[in-house]
Amino acid sequence: MKVYKFGGASVRHADGVRNLHKIIAGERDLFIVVSAMGKTTNALERVFEGVQRGDRAAATAEIAVLREYHAAIIDDLWHAPQQLPQVEELFAGLEEVVAHADYRPADAELWYDRIVAYGELLSTTIVSAYLAHAGVANRWIDMRRCFVTGQRHKDAGVDIEASAPLLRAEVGRGPERVFVGQGFIGGAPDGTTTTLGREGSDYSAAVVAHILDAESMSVWKDVDGVLNADPKIFPDAVKIAELNYLDTIELAYSGAQIIHPKTIKPLQNKNIPLYVRPFDDKRKPGTVIRGVSAPVDVPILILKKNQVLLTIRPRDFSFVLEEKFAAIFLLLERYRVKTNLIHNSAVNLSLCIDESWHVDEAVAALRGEGFDVMKIDCMELLTIRGYTDSLWARYACGPHVFVRQATQSTVRIVRKRV
Repeated sequence: MKVYKFGGASVRHADGVRNLHKIIAGERDLFIVVSAMGKTTNALERVFEGVQRGDRAAATAEIAVLREYHAAIIDDLWHAPQQLPQVEELFAGLEEVVAHADYRPADAELWYDRIVAYGELLSTTIVSAYLAHAGVANRWIDMRRCFVTGQRHKDAGVDIEASAPLLRAEVGRGPERVFVGQGFIGGAPDGTTTTLGREGSDYSAAVVAHILDAESMSVWKDVDGVLNADPKIFPDAVKIAELNYLDTIELAYSGAQIIHPKTIKPLQNKNIPLYVRPFDDKRKPGTVIRGVSAPVDVPILILKKNQVLLTIRPRDFSFVLEEKFAAIFLLLERYRVKTNLIHNSAVNLSLCIDESWHVDEAVAALRGEGFDVMKIDCMELLTIRGYTDSLWARYACGPHVFVRQATQSTVRIVRKRV
Protein backbone atom coordinates (compact mmCIF):
# COMPACT_ATOMS: atom_id res chain seq x y z
CA MET A 1 0.00 0.00 0.00
CA LYS A 2 1.13 3.53 -0.81
CA VAL A 3 -0.35 6.72 0.59
CA TYR A 4 -0.62 9.86 -1.56
CA LYS A 5 -1.67 13.17 -0.05
CA PHE A 6 -2.86 16.05 -2.23
CA GLY A 7 -3.14 19.54 -0.75
CA GLY A 8 -5.74 22.16 -1.50
CA ALA A 9 -3.57 23.99 -4.03
CA SER A 10 -3.21 20.76 -6.01
CA VAL A 11 -6.99 20.39 -6.50
CA ARG A 12 -8.02 24.04 -6.59
CA HIS A 13 -9.45 23.71 -10.10
CA ALA A 14 -10.55 21.04 -12.58
CA ASP A 15 -7.13 20.81 -14.22
CA GLY A 16 -5.65 19.97 -10.83
CA VAL A 17 -8.13 17.13 -10.33
CA ARG A 18 -7.33 15.85 -13.83
CA ASN A 19 -3.63 15.99 -12.97
CA LEU A 20 -4.31 14.01 -9.78
CA HIS A 21 -5.90 11.35 -12.00
CA LYS A 22 -2.82 11.37 -14.23
CA ILE A 23 -0.51 10.90 -11.22
CA ILE A 24 -2.42 7.96 -9.77
CA ALA A 25 -3.24 6.30 -13.10
CA GLY A 26 -2.24 2.65 -13.10
CA GLU A 27 -1.70 2.52 -9.33
CA ARG A 28 -3.20 -0.21 -7.16
CA ASP A 29 -3.18 -0.56 -3.40
CA LEU A 30 -3.29 3.20 -3.04
CA PHE A 31 -4.86 5.37 -0.36
CA ILE A 32 -5.42 8.98 -1.46
CA VAL A 33 -5.82 11.70 1.18
CA VAL A 34 -7.23 14.98 -0.13
CA SER A 35 -7.50 18.44 1.45
CA ALA A 36 -10.24 20.99 0.84
CA MET A 37 -10.09 22.59 -2.60
CA GLY A 38 -8.18 25.85 -2.96
CA LYS A 39 -9.13 28.40 -0.31
CA THR A 40 -12.27 26.55 0.79
CA THR A 41 -11.10 26.24 4.40
CA ASN A 42 -10.64 30.02 4.59
CA ALA A 43 -14.13 30.53 3.17
CA LEU A 44 -15.63 28.08 5.67
CA GLU A 45 -13.86 29.95 8.46
CA ARG A 46 -15.78 33.04 7.29
CA VAL A 47 -18.98 30.98 7.45
CA PHE A 48 -18.07 30.10 11.02
CA GLU A 49 -17.36 33.76 11.82
CA GLY A 50 -20.82 34.66 10.51
CA VAL A 51 -22.29 32.08 12.89
CA GLN A 52 -20.20 33.53 15.73
CA ARG A 53 -21.59 37.01 15.07
CA GLY A 54 -25.13 35.74 14.63
CA ASP A 55 -25.01 37.00 11.03
CA ARG A 56 -26.71 34.13 9.21
CA ALA A 57 -27.06 36.19 6.04
CA ALA A 58 -23.29 36.64 5.76
CA ALA A 59 -22.68 32.95 6.46
CA THR A 60 -25.27 31.91 3.88
CA ALA A 61 -23.74 34.25 1.29
CA GLU A 62 -20.33 32.61 1.81
CA ILE A 63 -21.91 29.19 1.29
CA ALA A 64 -23.49 30.37 -1.97
CA VAL A 65 -20.06 31.44 -3.26
CA LEU A 66 -18.60 28.08 -2.26
CA ARG A 67 -21.43 26.26 -4.02
CA GLU A 68 -20.71 28.14 -7.26
CA TYR A 69 -16.97 27.47 -6.94
CA HIS A 70 -17.41 23.71 -6.55
CA ALA A 71 -20.14 23.57 -9.22
CA ALA A 72 -17.77 25.23 -11.71
CA ILE A 73 -15.11 22.58 -11.01
CA ILE A 74 -17.64 19.78 -11.45
CA ASP A 75 -18.98 21.19 -14.73
CA ASP A 76 -15.44 21.58 -16.05
CA LEU A 77 -14.53 18.01 -15.10
CA TRP A 78 -17.56 16.55 -16.86
CA HIS A 79 -17.38 19.08 -19.73
CA ALA A 80 -21.08 19.81 -19.21
CA PRO A 81 -23.46 20.99 -16.50
CA GLN A 82 -23.51 18.21 -13.94
CA GLN A 83 -25.00 17.76 -10.50
CA LEU A 84 -23.58 15.27 -8.02
CA PRO A 85 -26.29 14.29 -5.50
CA GLN A 86 -23.72 13.70 -2.74
CA VAL A 87 -22.35 17.23 -3.17
CA GLU A 88 -25.86 18.69 -3.08
CA GLU A 89 -26.54 16.78 0.14
CA LEU A 90 -23.37 18.16 1.73
CA PHE A 91 -24.27 21.76 0.87
CA ALA A 92 -27.80 21.20 2.16
CA GLY A 93 -26.33 19.88 5.40
CA LEU A 94 -24.04 22.89 5.75
CA GLU A 95 -26.93 25.28 5.15
CA GLU A 96 -28.94 23.40 7.78
CA VAL A 97 -26.14 23.83 10.32
CA VAL A 98 -26.05 27.59 9.73
CA ALA A 99 -29.83 28.03 9.69
CA HIS A 100 -30.34 26.29 13.04
CA ALA A 101 -27.10 27.17 14.81
CA ASP A 102 -27.53 27.66 18.57
CA TYR A 103 -24.04 29.04 19.01
CA ARG A 104 -22.43 29.56 22.41
CA PRO A 105 -18.94 31.09 22.77
CA ALA A 106 -17.91 28.27 25.10
CA ASP A 107 -18.45 25.85 22.19
CA ALA A 108 -16.52 27.87 19.61
CA GLU A 109 -14.06 25.09 18.72
CA LEU A 110 -16.85 22.53 18.38
CA TRP A 111 -18.77 24.75 15.94
CA TYR A 112 -15.57 25.53 14.05
CA ASP A 113 -14.93 21.83 13.47
CA ARG A 114 -18.52 21.09 12.53
CA ILE A 115 -18.48 23.76 9.79
CA VAL A 116 -14.92 23.67 8.47
CA ALA A 117 -14.91 19.87 8.00
CA TYR A 118 -17.27 20.28 5.04
CA GLY A 119 -14.32 21.39 2.89
CA GLU A 120 -12.67 17.95 2.94
CA LEU A 121 -16.00 16.14 2.60
CA LEU A 122 -16.76 18.13 -0.56
CA SER A 123 -13.33 17.76 -2.17
CA THR A 124 -13.08 14.00 -1.62
CA THR A 125 -16.64 13.44 -2.86
CA ILE A 126 -15.83 15.25 -6.10
CA VAL A 127 -12.44 13.55 -6.56
CA SER A 128 -13.87 10.09 -5.89
CA ALA A 129 -16.77 10.63 -8.32
CA TYR A 130 -14.45 11.95 -11.04
CA LEU A 131 -12.00 9.06 -10.67
CA ALA A 132 -14.89 6.62 -11.04
CA HIS A 133 -16.09 8.56 -14.10
CA ALA A 134 -12.55 8.30 -15.53
CA GLY A 135 -12.48 4.53 -15.04
CA VAL A 136 -10.63 4.26 -11.71
CA ALA A 137 -12.64 2.02 -9.38
CA ASN A 138 -12.33 3.47 -5.91
CA ARG A 139 -14.10 3.73 -2.57
CA TRP A 140 -14.85 7.00 -0.74
CA ILE A 141 -14.11 6.64 2.97
CA ASP A 142 -15.54 8.85 5.72
CA MET A 143 -12.55 9.42 8.01
CA ARG A 144 -14.87 10.63 10.79
CA ARG A 145 -15.85 6.97 11.16
CA CYS A 146 -12.28 5.64 10.94
CA PHE A 147 -10.20 8.10 12.97
CA VAL A 148 -11.04 8.11 16.66
CA THR A 149 -9.70 11.29 18.20
CA GLY A 150 -9.74 12.81 21.65
CA GLN A 151 -12.57 15.09 22.67
CA ARG A 152 -10.42 18.16 22.00
CA HIS A 153 -11.77 20.26 19.12
CA LYS A 154 -9.80 22.29 16.53
CA ASP A 155 -6.52 20.54 17.38
CA ALA A 156 -7.34 16.88 18.03
CA GLY A 157 -4.93 13.97 18.02
CA VAL A 158 -5.75 10.57 16.55
CA ASP A 159 -5.95 7.56 18.87
CA ILE A 160 -4.09 5.21 16.55
CA GLU A 161 -4.75 2.07 18.58
CA ALA A 162 -8.51 2.67 18.57
CA SER A 163 -8.55 3.79 14.93
CA ALA A 164 -6.52 0.94 13.42
CA PRO A 165 -9.20 -1.79 13.42
CA LEU A 166 -11.80 0.65 12.05
CA LEU A 167 -9.66 1.77 9.12
CA ARG A 168 -8.40 -1.74 8.33
CA ALA A 169 -11.95 -3.08 8.34
CA GLU A 170 -13.11 -0.31 5.99
CA VAL A 171 -10.24 -0.92 3.56
CA GLY A 172 -10.76 -4.68 3.60
CA ARG A 173 -14.51 -4.86 3.12
CA GLY A 174 -14.74 -4.55 -0.67
CA PRO A 175 -12.95 -5.35 -3.94
CA GLU A 176 -11.63 -1.82 -4.60
CA ARG A 177 -7.89 -1.25 -4.22
CA VAL A 178 -7.91 2.55 -4.48
CA PHE A 179 -9.36 4.57 -1.61
CA VAL A 180 -10.15 8.27 -1.22
CA GLY A 181 -10.33 9.75 2.27
CA GLN A 182 -10.31 13.17 3.87
CA GLY A 183 -7.34 14.76 5.53
CA PHE A 184 -7.72 17.01 8.58
CA ILE A 185 -10.86 15.46 10.12
CA GLY A 186 -11.83 12.72 12.55
CA GLY A 187 -14.52 11.85 15.06
CA ALA A 188 -14.60 12.36 18.83
CA PRO A 189 -15.92 9.69 21.24
CA ASP A 190 -19.21 11.62 21.59
CA GLY A 191 -19.79 11.44 17.82
CA THR A 192 -18.95 15.06 17.03
CA THR A 193 -16.59 15.97 14.20
CA THR A 194 -13.06 17.06 15.10
CA THR A 195 -10.27 18.67 13.11
CA LEU A 196 -6.57 17.98 13.54
CA GLY A 197 -5.21 21.53 13.29
CA ARG A 198 -4.41 23.60 10.22
CA GLU A 199 -2.31 21.64 7.73
CA GLY A 200 -3.46 18.49 9.55
CA SER A 201 -3.98 16.57 6.31
CA ASP A 202 -0.30 15.58 6.31
CA TYR A 203 -0.84 14.11 9.77
CA SER A 204 -3.92 12.26 8.54
CA ALA A 205 -1.94 10.69 5.72
CA ALA A 206 0.88 9.68 8.08
CA VAL A 207 -1.59 7.95 10.42
CA VAL A 208 -3.13 6.10 7.46
CA ALA A 209 0.36 5.02 6.36
CA HIS A 210 1.17 3.83 9.86
CA ILE A 211 -2.04 1.83 10.30
CA LEU A 212 -1.88 0.24 6.85
CA ASP A 213 1.90 -0.48 7.01
CA ALA A 214 2.43 1.51 3.83
CA GLU A 215 5.66 1.16 1.87
CA SER A 216 5.83 4.95 1.48
CA MET A 217 3.92 8.20 1.80
CA SER A 218 4.08 10.97 -0.80
CA VAL A 219 2.94 14.56 -0.32
CA TRP A 220 2.29 16.26 -3.68
CA LYS A 221 2.86 20.00 -3.57
CA ASP A 222 3.33 23.00 -5.84
CA VAL A 223 7.09 23.09 -5.08
CA ASP A 224 9.95 20.86 -6.26
CA GLY A 225 10.48 19.45 -2.75
CA VAL A 226 11.45 20.75 0.68
CA LEU A 227 13.14 24.13 0.26
CA ASN A 228 15.51 25.74 2.74
CA ALA A 229 13.16 28.75 2.98
CA ASP A 230 9.81 30.01 1.75
CA PRO A 231 10.55 31.31 -1.77
CA LYS A 232 7.77 33.91 -1.42
CA ILE A 233 9.75 35.50 1.42
CA PHE A 234 13.33 34.47 0.61
CA PRO A 235 13.73 34.49 -3.22
CA ASP A 236 17.06 32.60 -3.24
CA ALA A 237 15.58 29.46 -1.66
CA VAL A 238 16.99 26.11 -2.85
CA LYS A 239 15.76 22.50 -2.66
CA ILE A 240 17.04 20.07 -0.04
CA ALA A 241 17.43 16.56 -1.51
CA GLU A 242 17.02 14.61 1.72
CA LEU A 243 16.33 15.08 5.43
CA ASN A 244 16.19 12.77 8.41
CA TYR A 245 13.19 12.45 10.70
CA LEU A 246 14.75 14.32 13.63
CA ASP A 247 15.77 17.35 11.59
CA THR A 248 12.32 17.46 10.03
CA ILE A 249 10.63 17.40 13.45
CA GLU A 250 12.79 20.31 14.58
CA LEU A 251 12.00 22.28 11.43
CA ALA A 252 8.29 21.59 11.80
CA TYR A 253 8.36 22.66 15.45
CA SER A 254 10.02 25.91 14.39
CA GLY A 255 7.17 26.62 11.99
CA ALA A 256 8.19 25.12 8.65
CA GLN A 257 5.01 24.90 6.58
CA ILE A 258 6.04 22.06 4.29
CA ILE A 259 5.30 19.29 6.85
CA HIS A 260 2.87 19.34 9.77
CA PRO A 261 4.62 18.95 13.17
CA LYS A 262 2.66 15.81 14.08
CA THR A 263 3.33 14.07 10.76
CA ILE A 264 6.71 12.50 11.39
CA LYS A 265 6.11 10.37 14.50
CA PRO A 266 3.69 7.82 12.94
CA LEU A 267 6.10 7.41 10.01
CA GLN A 268 9.24 7.21 12.13
CA ASN A 269 7.71 4.53 14.35
CA LYS A 270 7.47 2.19 11.34
CA ASN A 271 10.40 3.61 9.32
CA ILE A 272 8.14 4.68 6.43
CA PRO A 273 9.86 7.09 4.02
CA LEU A 274 8.11 10.36 3.23
CA TYR A 275 8.48 11.91 -0.22
CA VAL A 276 7.67 15.56 -0.90
CA ARG A 277 7.10 15.68 -4.64
CA PRO A 278 6.12 18.31 -7.24
CA PHE A 279 2.53 18.04 -8.37
CA ASP A 280 3.27 19.38 -11.83
CA ASP A 281 5.88 16.75 -12.78
CA LYS A 282 5.80 13.30 -11.17
CA ARG A 283 9.14 12.43 -12.78
CA LYS A 284 11.06 14.80 -10.49
CA PRO A 285 12.51 13.11 -7.38
CA GLY A 286 11.48 15.79 -4.87
CA THR A 287 12.79 15.39 -1.31
CA VAL A 288 12.90 12.19 0.73
CA ILE A 289 12.61 12.19 4.53
CA ARG A 290 13.79 9.03 6.31
CA GLY A 291 15.72 7.73 9.29
CA VAL A 292 19.22 8.49 8.00
CA SER A 293 20.18 11.21 5.51
CA ALA A 294 23.13 13.22 4.27
CA PRO A 295 23.82 16.41 6.27
CA VAL A 296 22.10 19.59 5.09
CA ASP A 297 24.74 21.96 3.73
CA VAL A 298 22.68 25.16 3.35
CA PRO A 299 21.17 27.45 5.99
CA ILE A 300 17.47 26.88 6.69
CA LEU A 301 15.24 29.90 7.34
CA ILE A 302 11.77 29.47 8.84
CA LEU A 303 9.46 32.43 9.42
CA LYS A 304 6.46 31.89 11.69
CA LYS A 305 3.99 34.76 11.36
CA ASN A 306 1.03 35.88 13.49
CA GLN A 307 2.86 35.79 16.80
CA VAL A 308 2.34 37.61 20.11
CA LEU A 309 5.06 38.38 22.66
CA LEU A 310 4.06 38.16 26.33
CA THR A 311 6.39 39.34 29.08
CA ILE A 312 5.25 38.08 32.49
CA ARG A 313 6.54 39.33 35.85
CA PRO A 314 5.42 38.48 39.39
CA ARG A 315 3.80 41.55 40.90
CA ASP A 316 5.69 41.08 44.17
CA PHE A 317 9.06 41.09 42.33
CA SER A 318 9.81 37.57 43.55
CA PHE A 319 11.95 35.26 41.47
CA VAL A 320 10.18 33.32 38.72
CA LEU A 321 10.60 29.99 40.45
CA GLU A 322 9.55 26.55 39.24
CA GLU A 323 6.18 26.66 40.96
CA LYS A 324 5.34 29.92 39.18
CA PHE A 325 6.37 28.38 35.85
CA ALA A 326 3.98 25.52 36.50
CA ALA A 327 1.11 27.87 37.33
CA ILE A 328 1.73 29.99 34.22
CA PHE A 329 1.88 27.07 31.78
CA LEU A 330 -1.11 25.30 33.30
CA LEU A 331 -3.10 28.48 32.81
CA LEU A 332 -1.93 28.87 29.21
CA GLU A 333 -2.90 25.27 28.49
CA ARG A 334 -6.36 25.94 29.93
CA TYR A 335 -6.81 28.67 27.30
CA ARG A 336 -5.21 26.59 24.53
CA VAL A 337 -2.36 29.03 24.03
CA LYS A 338 0.59 27.49 22.14
CA THR A 339 4.09 28.59 23.15
CA ASN A 340 6.78 28.67 20.46
CA LEU A 341 9.71 30.23 22.35
CA ILE A 342 10.55 30.69 26.04
CA HIS A 343 13.06 33.26 27.34
CA ASN A 344 13.49 33.93 31.05
CA SER A 345 15.53 35.97 33.48
CA ALA A 346 15.35 36.15 37.27
CA VAL A 347 12.09 38.12 37.31
CA ASN A 348 10.76 38.06 33.73
CA LEU A 349 9.36 35.27 31.60
CA SER A 350 8.97 36.14 27.91
CA LEU A 351 6.85 33.88 25.71
CA CYS A 352 6.39 34.00 21.95
CA ILE A 353 2.94 32.50 21.30
CA ASP A 354 0.54 31.98 18.42
CA GLU A 355 -2.21 34.52 17.94
CA SER A 356 -5.49 32.88 18.98
CA TRP A 357 -9.01 33.66 20.06
CA HIS A 358 -8.12 33.15 23.72
CA VAL A 359 -4.92 35.16 24.18
CA ASP A 360 -6.66 38.13 25.82
CA GLU A 361 -8.55 35.79 28.16
CA ALA A 362 -5.27 34.15 29.16
CA VAL A 363 -3.65 37.54 29.78
CA ALA A 364 -6.58 38.59 31.99
CA ALA A 365 -6.34 35.33 33.94
CA LEU A 366 -2.58 35.78 34.47
CA ARG A 367 -3.16 39.27 35.80
CA GLY A 368 -5.83 37.87 38.08
CA GLU A 369 -3.24 35.42 39.47
CA GLY A 370 -0.91 38.26 40.50
CA PHE A 371 1.28 38.72 37.43
CA ASP A 372 2.02 41.86 35.47
CA VAL A 373 1.76 41.05 31.77
CA MET A 374 2.96 43.12 28.81
CA LYS A 375 1.49 42.02 25.48
CA ILE A 376 2.94 43.00 22.10
CA ASP A 377 1.04 42.09 18.94
CA CYS A 378 2.17 41.90 15.29
CA MET A 379 5.28 39.81 15.95
CA GLU A 380 7.14 37.17 13.94
CA LEU A 381 9.44 34.31 14.94
CA LEU A 382 12.39 33.71 12.60
CA THR A 383 14.48 30.55 13.05
CA ILE A 384 17.79 30.19 11.16
CA ARG A 385 19.59 26.85 11.31
CA GLY A 386 23.18 26.92 10.12
CA TYR A 387 23.33 30.72 10.27
CA THR A 388 26.27 32.64 8.83
CA ASP A 389 27.78 35.97 9.83
CA SER A 390 25.97 37.69 6.99
CA LEU A 391 22.60 36.18 7.97
CA TRP A 392 23.21 37.19 11.60
CA ALA A 393 23.95 40.76 10.58
CA ARG A 394 20.94 40.87 8.28
CA TYR A 395 18.29 39.36 10.53
CA ALA A 396 19.46 39.17 14.16
CA CYS A 397 20.27 42.83 14.73
CA GLY A 398 18.33 46.06 14.76
CA PRO A 399 15.61 47.82 16.78
CA HIS A 400 12.83 45.54 15.49
CA VAL A 401 14.44 42.55 17.30
CA PHE A 402 12.88 42.00 20.75
CA VAL A 403 14.27 38.56 21.73
CA ARG A 404 17.24 36.65 20.34
CA GLN A 405 18.32 33.15 21.35
CA ALA A 406 21.42 31.58 19.83
CA THR A 407 23.25 28.27 19.98
CA GLN A 408 26.31 27.27 17.97
CA SER A 409 24.17 26.35 14.96
CA THR A 410 20.73 27.96 15.40
CA VAL A 411 19.41 31.42 16.16
CA ARG A 412 15.76 32.23 16.93
CA ILE A 413 14.60 35.83 16.65
CA VAL A 414 11.37 37.37 17.88
CA ARG A 415 10.87 40.57 15.92
CA LYS A 416 8.27 43.12 15.04
CA ARG A 417 6.48 42.26 11.81
CA VAL A 418 8.42 43.73 8.87
